[in-house]
Amino acid sequence: MTVIPHADSKLFQPLKIANGKIQLAHRVVLAPLTRNRGTPLKAESTPENPNRIWLPNDLMVEYYTQRTTQGGLLITEGVPPSLESNGMPGVPGIFIPEQVAGWKKIVDAVHAKGGFIYCQLWHAGRATLPQMTGSPAVSSSATPWDDPEECYPYPPVGAKQPVLYSAHPPIELTHDHIKQTIHDYCSAAKAAMDIGFDGVELHGANGYLPEQFLSSNINKRTDEYGGTPEKRCRFVLELMDALARTIGEENLAIRLSPFGLFNQARSEQRVETWTYLCESLKKAHPTLSYVSFIEPRYEQIFSEEAKDAFLKSWGLLGVDLSHFRKVFGSTPFFTAGGWNDTNCWGVIESGKYDALLLGRYFVSNPDIVERLKLGKPFNEYDRSRFYGPFEDSTIGYTDYPTLAQQEAQALKN
Repeated sequence: MTVIPHADSKLFQPLKIANGKIQLAHRVVLAPLTRNRGTPLKAESTPENPNRIWLPNDLMVEYYTQRTTQGGLLITEGVPPSLESNGMPGVPGIFIPEQVAGWKKIVDAVHAKGGFIYCQLWHAGRATLPQMTGSPAVSSSATPWDDPEECYPYPPVGAKQPVLYSAHPPIELTHDHIKQTIHDYCSAAKAAMDIGFDGVELHGANGYLPEQFLSSNINKRTDEYGGTPEKRCRFVLELMDALARTIGEENLAIRLSPFGLFNQARSEQRVETWTYLCESLKKAHPTLSYVSFIEPRYEQIFSEEAKDAFLKSWGLLGVDLSHFRKVFGSTPFFTAGGWNDTNCWGVIESGKYDALLLGRYFVSNPDIVERLKLGKPFNEYDRSRFYGPFEDSTIGYTDYPTLAQQEAQALKN
């Protein structure tokens, strides 16, 4: 790969998204990152009356503002469009007025600093518990978790032991429930645009609800929403159609992980399913704001070697995203998964992608764009502080020093 002087890299050249409506000043994008730093709506949470709703707060305003650059793009953490959709504590949704007001403060702060911000809408589907939402988990089918030992990562309020996913299988979404779910998404998308978000991204990856429809091992339906690659795509396509009608397709994006394994996604017919999905999306919505893909070898729960073993078993050992890049043509094409200060050079120049999403290192380096441009080393991140809630949520969230702060401290020493 050709090595290009850092400041001259195409990473720092403009990119138009949103059908030309938005021009980014550079192509280093904050990936959507769940960090569970929201404030509980109820100050007191008991087993009899647990808190199930969280609000955006001033600490989150600081976090997003720290990572804002002039003309840079931020994508929010996954934002639940309904109480039923929330998968974790500490995650602020956008379905009650207090949440909407909290997100508006974040949007306004990002815009005041010259940045752009998209709201990622996230429905956990079966990757949650009734204790979390107050209602049964939902999915494409009533398929129980296939690992009898895997537990929900957060003990419910008052629980002394972790809770098994398999003990709480989801209910299958009825046709009316599907319509209500799509309505919830659209209401959330409209609320996001009304308060000034620059766009909305549908989280269609990582084994959450949209991918639960796409995945053959989870989706066991025999109606028009399951049984073939084309039918398994129907929910996502209907949802994207409805969102496009609600906010305009130029304001709409989608995130996909065609080769992911997270949350028990073990689909067969991956190339056939995601090819049909992407070809259908491109035909129905040729002016989507952008599409965002997760790299085939990147996996949250497996090493690269283990992931390669899965890809090999599917006959996809050498697979990359070039096929989907070709399908989407001129639609801006983003990639996430393992990008850092050593492997991002020359990538945009290759024509494979239009922008790179960075996550973990963007947390530990709020000034990551400047560090990349100057060729300065990154701060290491503290994985143990990724997922709150914590008593002191600032640690490992808003307390990472910038380059300027480090240099000022060095002069003092």
